[in-house]
Amino acid sequence: MKPSLPGASTDRRTLLRMIGLGAAATVGGSTLAACSKEAGSKGTATKGDAIRAVLPTYKPAELLKADLPGEGPIPGGYLNYPRQLVDAVTEQPGKGGGPIRTMSPWWGPTPPTLGSNSYLAAVNTKLGVEINPSLQDGTTYADKLNAMLGARDVPDLLMVPNWEVDKVARFSDAVKALFEDLSDHLKGDAAAKYPYLAALPTGAWEYSVWGGRLYAVPYPTDGPFAWALFHRKDLLDKAGLAAPTSPEQLYELGKKVTDPAKGVWAFGSIFDMVQQFYGCQQTWRKKPDGGLEHKFENPAFKAALEFTAKLFADGLVHPDTVASKGADEKQLFKAGKILMFQDGLGAWQGLQGEQSKVLPSFDMQPLPVFGVNGGQPVIWGSEKPVFFTFVKKGAGAQRVDELLRVLNWCAAPFGSREFELREYGAEGRHFNRGSDGSPVPTDLGRKELGGQYNFCRPAVKVASADTPNYVQDYLGYHRKNIALMEKDLFAGIKLELPANWSKLLQPTDDKIRDILRGRRPVSDLDQVTKEFLASGGEEGRAFFAKALADNGR
Repeated sequence: MKPSLPGASTDRRTLLRMIGLGAAATVGGSTLAACSKEAGSKGTATKGDAIRAVLPTYKPAELLKADLPGEGPIPGGYLNYPRQLVDAVTEQPGKGGGPIRTMSPWWGPTPPTLGSNSYLAAVNTKLGVEINPSLQDGTTYADKLNAMLGARDVPDLLMVPNWEVDKVARFSDAVKALFEDLSDHLKGDAAAKYPYLAALPTGAWEYSVWGGRLYAVPYPTDGPFAWALFHRKDLLDKAGLAAPTSPEQLYELGKKVTDPAKGVWAFGSIFDMVQQFYGCQQTWRKKPDGGLEHKFENPAFKAALEFTAKLFADGLVHPDTVASKGADEKQLFKAGKILMFQDGLGAWQGLQGEQSKVLPSFDMQPLPVFGVNGGQPVIWGSEKPVFFTFVKKGAGAQRVDELLRVLNWCAAPFGSREFELREYGAEGRHFNRGSDGSPVPTDLGRKELGGQYNFCRPAVKVASADTPNYVQDYLGYHRKNIALMEKDLFAGIKLELPANWSKLLQPTDDKIRDILRGRRPVSDLDQVTKEFLASGGEEGRAFFAKALADNGR
């Protein structure tokens, strides 16, 4: 059960803002990529000191002082668009190399290609080298990625979503065979040559190491929380209903607002958030007497399962969610057909901005996080990047330098002309300025701009005319709840998971889904847990425990 993919829209800014975390997708089989890892793969864990040895030295590169400064994994926020921009890159990145082929996932209409796209022409002119991007449908990206890795035919720059990595058989072997080792180019003070790459957070770089070597440039997350439980605050306020502060109140609220005759149900998918309300860990936690406990063994998981299964049994969940693995809950939420659903926080600004143009009163907000019976909730999260960008192996030092200079340009911070050009295109063609100075996309901008240059980016939150309160709300939610975020036992350790563990995840998820929907009784959780542990869960426990022990944890 993973965060949902961003929905399609003709507004590129909406799409970018909706990319929080991505949904899991299945990868087809080959020697380098398969739907599950090959039997016999025991997994590896790279120690923290080996990872730290190849990381860039972090040096912040903020051109403008944030109105709401970031702290830790929380990004900085800007309430106004700057009237004066600066040149962040004074030397053209291109160094005479040939065209650069790229491949990236994209959720939305495919923009025109090179030669018929003035946005590409404008950015390539600034880069001084021709980028020839290939945007592939994000919903089927795994298939394209699988075929490419299997054929060992990769572009100069390849973006891989984080949710695909663990599904690729022997991914570390593919990395070593097909992609450039960037360690000597970027480790330590060497990264100062690319200042905007050096400004990417260390927590994101830690995940970009395979086998003790740095192989990718990260696209950092813009907030560490995996989920929020969003509600239609405008509709609840109109009905005089307050936000719930306990599971009992959540259930009673669901009963009050569900009205099948009017096509309205309280809930879409909310199980992952319910687990957090009940204080259940995302995967593993340490037991007081030593060892690791999987969440299926935690009574809090069973309690969360029982509660959520009751929502399904009592008809409080929309039929589309009941009947499928992936109802279009964003559309149901916008239409007022469901009043609550969970999603990645990256979906918030896009949905709010898009729908406020249709319904000015539209107001989506995350429910306040609450515990159960006086207990402490937890919030799941990490600094894992959304995407990794790899450089094709064998390019030579000069070409690698050119590609890193291009990536450095693409990572230029907010307040720069480079950021504006990458994000909005050329003024007067792809956007015009609103009364507050912020870019307003034109029809051509919506048509021509996709994720063509989003290989990496500075994490930042910027207000817009259609979401004037978003930055304060977003950062306020994180600051209020950051102390509740579950400690990542494995932070700074690079895990490549055992085959038997990876193969278990989807079948077990399907069994839990059946329990939620009433196709199996809640009492079957004991049997599901027993099967899970016998088929690879215990092997996983030993693997994860050893990784902790090897790192002195």
